[in-house]
Amino acid sequence: MSAIDPEDLMPRPAKPAPRLLDPMSVEELESYIAEMEVEIARVRAAIEAKRGHRGVAEALFRR
Repeated sequence: MSAIDPEDLMPRPAKPAPRLLDPMSVEELESYIAEMEVEIARVRAAIEAKRGHRGVAEALFRR
C-alpha cells in the first residue's frame, strides 16, 4: 500500500494552449526554445529534490 501524496488530490491546472509558431521569427523561436530549456531545467531540479526528500523519508522509516 502506498501513501497518497497531497499534491495528487489537488486539481491540476489546465494546460496552456501551445504557442502559434508560424508568426514567430527565427530569433523569436530561438528565444522561445531558450525559455523552455530554462523551464525544463527548473522542473528537473524539482524532480531531483522530490526524489531526495523521498529517499530521506524512506531511510528514516526503515530504521
